[in-house]
Amino acid sequence: MGKDGFRAEEIDTSRPHPARIYDYLLGGKDNYEADQQAADKLAAVAPEVWIGVRANRAFLRRAVRYIVGSGVRQILDIGTGLPTSPNVHEIAQEVAQDVRVAYVDNDPIVKAHADALLSQFGATSIVLADLRDPQAIVDHPDVRRVIDFDEPVAVLLVAIFHFITEAENPGQIISTLRDALPKGSYLVLSHATGDFADRSDAQAVYNNATATMNLRSRAEVERLFDGFELIEPGLTQVPFWRPDAPPPDRSGEIGFYGGVARKTD
Repeated sequence: MGKDGFRAEEIDTSRPHPARIYDYLLGGKDNYEADQQAADKLAAVAPEVWIGVRANRAFLRRAVRYIVGSGVRQILDIGTGLPTSPNVHEIAQEVAQDVRVAYVDNDPIVKAHADALLSQFGATSIVLADLRDPQAIVDHPDVRRVIDFDEPVAVLLVAIFHFITEAENPGQIISTLRDALPKGSYLVLSHATGDFADRSDAQAVYNNATATMNLRSRAEVERLFDGFELIEPGLTQVPFWRPDAPPPDRSGEIGFYGGVARKTD
């Protein structure tokens, strides 16, 4: 039994996991045959996914630089996925060396890889927990060791919330996280959408995965920012959020919205 309450034999590599599918699409090596097969099926029905995941990763980098440049020194990255360099703490510490980062994921394999990577970084922690229980994340001692909720915090929900179903009450998840944050905190969120093409076939790829894909419209994604004030340019397709380079070809087809918002009261 691991210290986080899971046994090695409980790690199921026979079913695709969203974090490992994403890792494969980014060109990573921390994935299994089931993840590779699912990712290949996904790319077959939604070929823009190859540029989409990279555009989403680039959005994350720009958003992290923005929030740290705005003065935030604490980041809570929920649904962090497998470590992909540059990691959030590396991006953040390029701007300010004193940034602290708490990583959270529900995949024991992610935690095992992150434990090995982060052992040398005292200003980080990695927690095995699930976004569906946000209060447990906020209260976790290894989150509290790094994050002081009396000071502004940036919560990252990047390419994770589309794995939350309506039955799991996404509004309540957001409100629990929002209520834990002081004024001046930020929410960084990106979310898959079917607004630009019929992606029912892409959704079906996740039917046998450890979490289903739940596409949302622009209006539905905007509602996830309730209680926060969106920073210009508001909610956009991820390549168009404050780009620092020309957007990739076929950017208009990328089915990811992204936005950064601030808690003002």
